[in-house]
Amino acid sequence: MCGRFAAGGRPEDIVDLFGVEQWDPEETLEPNWNVAPTNSAFVVLERMARNEPRAVRQLRVLRWGLVPQWSNTAETAVKMINARADTVHEKPSYRQAFAARRCILPVDGYYEWQTVPGERGKPRKKPYFVSRADGTPLALAGLYEFWRDRTVPPDHPRAWLVTFAVVTTEAEELLAPIHERMPLFLDPSTWDEWLDPAADDPEELRRLLIPPPPGALLATPVAPAVGNIRNNGPELMEPYTEVEYETTLF
Repeated sequence: MCGRFAAGGRPEDIVDLFGVEQWDPEETLEPNWNVAPTNSAFVVLERMARNEPRAVRQLRVLRWGLVPQWSNTAETAVKMINARADTVHEKPSYRQAFAARRCILPVDGYYEWQTVPGERGKPRKKPYFVSRADGTPLALAGLYEFWRDRTVPPDHPRAWLVTFAVVTTEAEELLAPIHERMPLFLDPSTWDEWLDPAADDPEELRRLLIPPPPGALLATPVAPAVGNIRNNGPELMEPYTEVEYETTLF
């Protein structure tokens, strides 16, 4: 699964890496190394743009936690941060977005917690930071959706909410001892097809839900401070030794 991630990259670098054509520099975010559900993050997507005859690749700021169009409330977002790759094409909450509204979430990496024995047999959570071994950003497969708040007028600033979820798959061999699932990250060769809104055949799209071969990821033990969302900074991604774990209260 994916319940926390780090997004400290500069939007200018994301624009260059993903070939973004449209981005409003005023729509910006501070680097966030401890992004939690309902926080906002940069996502890359393609949509028809004004005065353009084709879909345009854009960098947008969306909120994490997908709210389906038919939902009566935005409160469902906290429960819908992930979408399983094996059922995303058929689940009512995700199937429309899977067919027409796919995006990429560029991140430095994500955090995962492994349950390990603690003092007197009491389990404790050991956090890891999972990133690409080559140091390049992870391109997580995502879905996005528009939700209309009908309790306010259509022209109200909060009338529309745009949210996203991260697609997850079975964990590869290296990560399985930490957690059974992992975010699905995309190889650059599949970015164009994944983002193309004209690609709407669910069966064809499911071919893209295969993660790259194992070996691309590195799991690094990190400090338990990442468990508190008030803690934020690049130091959260730094390695944390077993000796330090033994002297830390959990």
